[in-house]
Amino acid sequence: MAYLTHNPSEVSRPVLIGLIGSGWMGAFHAESIARRVPGAELAAIADPNVESAAALASALGARKVTADAADILADPEIDAVIIASPARFHSALIGQAAAAGKHVFCEKPAGLGLAELDAALAVVESAGVHFQVGFNRRYAADFQAAKKDLAAGTVGTPQLLRSLTRDPGTGSIPHAARVPAWTVFLETLIHDFDTLNWFNEGAEPVEVYAVADALVEPGLRDQGFLDTAVVTIRYGNGAIAVAEANFSALYGYDVRGEVFGSRGMVQAGRATETDARRYTADGVSADTPRLNVELFRQAYTDELADFADAVRARRDGTAPPSTAYSLRPGAGDARRALAMALACIESVKRGTPVAVHESAVL
Repeated sequence: MAYLTHNPSEVSRPVLIGLIGSGWMGAFHAESIARRVPGAELAAIADPNVESAAALASALGARKVTADAADILADPEIDAVIIASPARFHSALIGQAAAAGKHVFCEKPAGLGLAELDAALAVVESAGVHFQVGFNRRYAADFQAAKKDLAAGTVGTPQLLRSLTRDPGTGSIPHAARVPAWTVFLETLIHDFDTLNWFNEGAEPVEVYAVADALVEPGLRDQGFLDTAVVTIRYGNGAIAVAEANFSALYGYDVRGEVFGSRGMVQAGRATETDARRYTADGVSADTPRLNVELFRQAYTDELADFADAVRARRDGTAPPSTAYSLRPGAGDARRALAMALACIESVKRGTPVAVHESAVL
């Protein structure tokens, strides 16, 4: 159920995209735009590490490299930007890009506080540009199939929901001491929050209760590093959800979602690369992915193809492809998931349930 993009032969000119931030995720997005998204072109890369950005640009054919994102925003030929810089810069860059008339794709989280994000999104609204946040699970075929069932009412009214993220590991976390505080909520579980919100669309999350600890790297507990968390969420329609995360699944990358409703249940995700199983004298086994870009490779590509379609539609005055259910994660989705992450942080600090609207900053 990959997202369908326009035939590039039907496109008057490619959507020119500038990348801001050429780290690991930014480099993957850059490769997707350059090699796997028809009708889009990687036009420029901005990163303070100019040497790294130049190497990436050379490999992918981007003709402009700069240390300053302002150079990309000032370029009248560039239609849109992908923001893949560290999260602390996201809100400011969203606002600056929108003010410059650029359409914006931003990796999650879209900010680290609701006030800063609201200010950025106000600029997006005023400028009339397209904004999309990188909740890629919406573009995974199995998650889309589950959403289609939910939108059709196949499983009835959602009552219990579950989402989990277990990052692959070896029982320890390299460079864990340098991982920003609260990453488990702001960078990892924020995906699960959006998935649950999308599956339970139309209902607002009203309260969270979060428990988190350093179980993989207990020696870093006093430094504020948390690698394991479980969150209970109550929604306005009465549904109850659970989200969980851990940073070291020895068996591989594991992302799953589930909705139990009044008429049945639907599940999405798996811990294996394919449905193939191996039966030998050693038992039953299956191959598992070890990187998120392996598990969600097509979803990462499709979210950018969808973004390019939306930008082209705004630019050329045409209608982008649509589905029978909501797909593109936009401003409200970015804000809702961030509000939940911030409420979880407050819940851990207090040791009590927290209303989602109670916490606005770290």
